[in-house]
Amino acid sequence: MRSVFMTVKKWFCMGLLALTGLLGAVSLTIAQDNVSDPYQQIEQVTVELLDAIATHQVGYPENEKAYFDSLESLLRDRIDFAFISRNVMGSYHKIATPEQRARFAATFRSGLVETYGRGLIGYENQEIVLVKAEKVAEGQRRLTVKQEIRSADTVYPLEYSMARKKTGQWMVVNVVINGINLGKTFRNQFVQSAQRAGGDIEKVINGWSSESL
Repeated sequence: MRSVFMTVKKWFCMGLLALTGLLGAVSLTIAQDNVSDPYQQIEQVTVELLDAIATHQVGYPENEKAYFDSLESLLRDRIDFAFISRNVMGSYHKIATPEQRARFAATFRSGLVETYGRGLIGYENQEIVLVKAEKVAEGQRRLTVKQEIRSADTVYPLEYSMARKKTGQWMVVNVVINGINLGKTFRNQFVQSAQRAGGDIEKVINGWSSESL
């Protein structure tokens, strides 16, 4: 089972690398502002991510904490960590205390950011192709941004599930890489950990880290 999650972690990092490669791979001309258009939202994040990587790449890993802090600050309002962590807890979210829910959300966010950061720090240009970009309909609440990560002999399909919040901003709520649904995979990991711990949610939360992803 550990090898399965390590494979998912590898694919997850590939997907994150694809996000950083989006700016150089596609040119979008959608006549909407950055907040209301998910494609431009990703494009804007890409610019800031590339800047964060360039700033910290030379001094890494000595500056790892500062690097992770910059990524967390950047991604906090772009990825809906609260929504994702709630889904990861699944049925255990209902029996967890408000304090446990908040603590797991924070722990989950930090773990993803660390996995994200370690996957990005060695970034090299790859061919990333946006499969389809469509005009966003007024009132549309959900959509999927599809890409392909192309190497010399392999094509990995990548899908970002995005949701529009009440503020009008689009946020990433799930990622599917090469057919692997990361939200479901992390939820299965949480359930299995809870079962091994005899339903002790506190133990699962305390044991969840970037090394688990």
